[in-house]
Amino acid sequence: MTLMASDTSADVVIVGTGVVGCLVAERALDAGLSVLMLEAGPRVDRWRIVENYRNLPPSMRLFHWDAPYPPKPWAPHLETRVAKESEQYLQLEGPNARAYLQGYVRYAGGATWHWAGICWRLTPEDMRLKSLYGVGRDWPFGHDVLEPYYTAAEYAIGVCGPSDPALQWPPNAERSKPYPMGPIPFGPGEKRLTEAAARIGMMNLPAPQARNSGVSYHGRPPCCGNNNCFPVCPIAAKYDAATALPKIEAKGGKILANAVVYRVETGEKNAVEAVHYFDPNKVSHRVTAKLFVIACNGIETPKLLLLSKDDRNPNGVANSSDQVGRNMMDQPKLFAEVELAEPLWTGVGPVQSSSILNTTQGEFRNRYAGAMFRMENFARSPLGSAAALKKGLVGKALDTEIRRLSACTARLTVEHEPLPLPINRLTLSSKTDWLGINKPNIYYDVSDYVRRSAKEYTVPRLQQLASELGATSFQLSPEFLNSDHIMGGCIMGSEAATAVVDADCRAHDHQNLFLPGGGAMPSGTASNSTLTMAALALKAADAITAQLKHG
Repeated sequence: MTLMASDTSADVVIVGTGVVGCLVAERALDAGLSVLMLEAGPRVDRWRIVENYRNLPPSMRLFHWDAPYPPKPWAPHLETRVAKESEQYLQLEGPNARAYLQGYVRYAGGATWHWAGICWRLTPEDMRLKSLYGVGRDWPFGHDVLEPYYTAAEYAIGVCGPSDPALQWPPNAERSKPYPMGPIPFGPGEKRLTEAAARIGMMNLPAPQARNSGVSYHGRPPCCGNNNCFPVCPIAAKYDAATALPKIEAKGGKILANAVVYRVETGEKNAVEAVHYFDPNKVSHRVTAKLFVIACNGIETPKLLLLSKDDRNPNGVANSSDQVGRNMMDQPKLFAEVELAEPLWTGVGPVQSSSILNTTQGEFRNRYAGAMFRMENFARSPLGSAAALKKGLVGKALDTEIRRLSACTARLTVEHEPLPLPINRLTLSSKTDWLGINKPNIYYDVSDYVRRSAKEYTVPRLQQLASELGATSFQLSPEFLNSDHIMGGCIMGSEAATAVVDADCRAHDHQNLFLPGGGAMPSGTASNSTLTMAALALKAADAITAQLKHG
């Protein structure tokens, strides 16, 4: 009989309670292993986040989605971007530093609270960039190995998507099973976008989403189209911490919030023996396990490994390759605010429900990045109201202009494929947080691979798409921005000399340490990373249970 986890020991200790940590925890518990999860931030109820959001001033609701998640002193995060520069948590430098100003919160459940829910798969070509196009890295296994884990992840988190293989991605590919639920219907704006895109050879596909479409699934209600997927789904139709964490506890898992892990301890044989965390009173605690999983995110995980350097691991834990913190990736984003001659009416349904992905594939990838195009489907009335007020209008003229701008404006977005570049690197800043822990410092350059794509390919295509929609004005963002898809800092590969983890996300340097998730991804591609992170979590979980149950 398996013993229950305590506050100080378990078979498996998982640092981080986002989607990756939750999926590993469930698999381990189902295999009869005891699980203890450690979370730096607080645990929070949905109603509190909703109330926080409701009570924000309008300007904060519009431009600071993370404000409903105020950070605790011991767990600072990117909400502090609104504070003085000296108080910023993430330190940034490099030619395109703004493109790595990530949005994440350190709360129990992590980004599951505020993600858009989009669940695209990679294509076989996305996993063979080096072989096919001479750039980037190849994955140490093929798409056929990942496909069953994609399917398992879709069922584990509850993904809705189209049944027509021609509307799936990759198109007409073999799938183990259909999606658990059918797709969410397009709103009027997305229907218009689909028609306009088709006229210029761009295929707008219904996005698979981890939200319920017309049915209940895993105890969650159907999506009712609140159009408020971030900062939080107010009714729990989307996969998030409110349903994931209680399920783990019901299976016997233990979750310890407000536990800031700051050190990974190794022993004489270089196996991991313990992790150390601070509580909110700055008291240190030591937690032991047979096996450890670091599943913070692609920034916090490499930060922790670098913080943990010791005599055996002078460059940091799991870092004999010097690749921990290198190859930081996100999809550099540009967007265009467009005004249209006729009403488009975005805002019906989820904030994102479709994407153009045929623009991510092609032989051009040997020179410049592929890219995903989409229209943001959020309601435009708050932005329209703000813009109309700036014009100094009053009375009926103000009302008419608010209505026009709400109906006849849109945001078109393009997210570019990044390459894993060693110069894009996380290091430890000399600046420290409230607990005295070094803040993360990131150097970031989007690279000529992305700049060539923007100049030769994506911006002209974005202008063409806007024109086809009937745009009368087109205002392009002046610099590359972040997409909040954090990848690459603990990169995967078959050779210990050039990678941090192996094909199962096991650290090359430590047999009982796993680092699954976005940090392990060898290629960033142009599509959302969460489903691939979830698939890697389940693949790692199988390796973890096999290692502990069978030796």
